[in-house]
Amino acid sequence: MSAVTTLIAPWRGLPTTVWVLVAARAVNRIGAFSLSFLAIVLTVEFGASLSRTGLVVALFGLATIPSRLLGGFLADRIGRRRTIVLGLTGCAVAQLWIAASPSLTSATVAAVVLGLAFEIYEPPSQATIADATEPADRPAAYGLYGAAMAVAGVLAGLLAATVSHWDLRWLFVADAISCLTCAALVTLALPADVRRDRAQVGRVAVWRDRKLLLLLVSGTVFATIYMELLVGVPLTLLEQHLSASGTGIILAVSAATLIAAQRLLRVELDDFRALSIGYLLLAGGLVVCAFATSLPIFLLASMFWSVGETFLLTRYLTQAAGLAPDGGRARYLAVFGLSWGVATTVAPLIVTHLLATLGPEGLWLINAAAAVGLAAAQPLLRTRLARA
Repeated sequence: MSAVTTLIAPWRGLPTTVWVLVAARAVNRIGAFSLSFLAIVLTVEFGASLSRTGLVVALFGLATIPSRLLGGFLADRIGRRRTIVLGLTGCAVAQLWIAASPSLTSATVAAVVLGLAFEIYEPPSQATIADATEPADRPAAYGLYGAAMAVAGVLAGLLAATVSHWDLRWLFVADAISCLTCAALVTLALPADVRRDRAQVGRVAVWRDRKLLLLLVSGTVFATIYMELLVGVPLTLLEQHLSASGTGIILAVSAATLIAAQRLLRVELDDFRALSIGYLLLAGGLVVCAFATSLPIFLLASMFWSVGETFLLTRYLTQAAGLAPDGGRARYLAVFGLSWGVATTVAPLIVTHLLATLGPEGLWLINAAAAVGLAAAQPLLRTRLARA
């Protein structure tokens, strides 16, 4: 068996639509290194104070929450492909606006517009994967999507390090080009949108579905732990007097682990058992992280939590997609995706508070305890969802 065949084996048989969408989003993700420099651009290019910069970045983050809801609504109303293209084009316009802004006020408005467009394409992308696959294949499809985003994120970081010596505004131009390239791929390769019954679309009451709301609560706790890892691991490395460059190595190993773990998604497990396994693996990685004092130990921890995340990310999306009625899948995924907006907001506050008061051991052991609690709660969650 060739190396290529071995690599794609976990995803063999997935529809072409899934591969096209994943390839397009990977191109976009590789180009998305400009966002890491938003605060620097505001400070260096526009002379913003630290407090003004923090306010603008916070407004960008806040704007991404209604952006996701808008993406879900439009995807069910006007179609998946149109909404993906609209969101990517909106991102490109906003990024070019930032690059060409003559003043801090103009750049601030452009950053808010970027936030409003930033998550529009996510719900229709996830819904398109669900539409194109059978329920049994969805974990593998979402696994492919997640693995591609992880690898593309590592490549984006390498590109950022390479081109950061340019005029920083050109980074937003490069990102805009990647968005338009992704939009072109989607337009040319994804199937045309299917006309939907507007009356049926309008009858879907997303916020009244108790099953979805229960799933949202559980998913928000997981998303918060996930975001705490992204925020807290670099700070933990500094606390242990290790090089900050170790973060990039950890991310690369995590991405490689995500790919290697994809075969596990083909193992026949129900969603709740898979979630329990995922949380226990995540907890194991967090415990190792709590006591790690060298980079190799942190890498070992990242392998544990990355395999756990492979189960958790895919099964949560599979469950949310499975709950949705016809005509409401994108909105269901959009509402479930709000967990990431909440997590992105609260995770930095939790990390900085726990590091200051309890140190790295306290931070990661508390998160490990939360992961173990969620693993133990899966049978109860199964019962509650059945009753809802």
